[in-house]
Amino acid sequence: MDFSGMFTTQGMMFLILMLGYLLSKSGMIPENGKKLLSDLTLNVTLPASIIKSFQTEFSAGIGRSCAAIALVSLFIQVACTLFSGYLYPHMPHDRKRILQYSTVTSNAGILGSVVAQGIFGEMGLLYASIYLIPQRIFMWSVGMRYFTDGLDKKKILRQVALNPCIIAVGVGLVIMLFQVPLPAVVSAAVKNIASGNTLLAMLLVGNILAQVDLRTVPERDTLYYSFVRLVLVPGIVLLFCRLAGMESLVTNVAVVLSGMPGPATAAALAAKYGREEQFATKCVVLSTLLSLVTVPVWCLILA
Repeated sequence: MDFSGMFTTQGMMFLILMLGYLLSKSGMIPENGKKLLSDLTLNVTLPASIIKSFQTEFSAGIGRSCAAIALVSLFIQVACTLFSGYLYPHMPHDRKRILQYSTVTSNAGILGSVVAQGIFGEMGLLYASIYLIPQRIFMWSVGMRYFTDGLDKKKILRQVALNPCIIAVGVGLVIMLFQVPLPAVVSAAVKNIASGNTLLAMLLVGNILAQVDLRTVPERDTLYYSFVRLVLVPGIVLLFCRLAGMESLVTNVAVVLSGMPGPATAAALAAKYGREEQFATKCVVLSTLLSLVTVPVWCLILA
């Protein structure tokens, strides 16, 4: 693992995060800027990054590694779903629902992809893209149960199938498996759009930070959640991968992505369904800030 590259990536991300924070505080990014940044990241730059990561020579080894990380991710999602019901026994109902959702899912879809690419290169982003498939499915199925009483299964299937990142994975798999060359102009466009992913993702995180009084963020429940999200879950994943004999890059990507902070969607869904939006935002903010320390620590452990 390239530690100089890791610290450079973390430092670069922190500087862009602070830029987003300052731009939001100064009013240059308006209140509705979070939705715009989120939409552009999830629907434009991240799908382009995913497609770009699949533009690699395919081999049986890569196929086995992709299958392995998909199984690890599925294990993580099932385990988090089962155990999240026991991790917060004394929390008020609304807080418990927010914490369960934020344990099952994370910010790996935005922040994790950036970190995986920055630390592990294009193969890291490729594995991260596969890792995120089960999480996205759980996010729109099991995750929604924490905020709604009933679910329309057809609507859930449609949301998952039409998710731009899922579509990008499908397109990328076709490109990689059949070695389909993109036209030069399309390839150049994808590459340039993908290059904006880190910028938009970290501006989004900075924007979220700017919307909360940081002095009120640390409290017992948010600190406990941050421990679960950033320490307990990746620790269990590391143990599972080592016992299962997973290859090092698969293990590294799985552990780092499982240790990503709380999902920004938790605050949005809490606001939509009237379930303590401020508490959900504080969980996202604190876990995001602490992840600037825990992610490098996990990388040192994995080295």
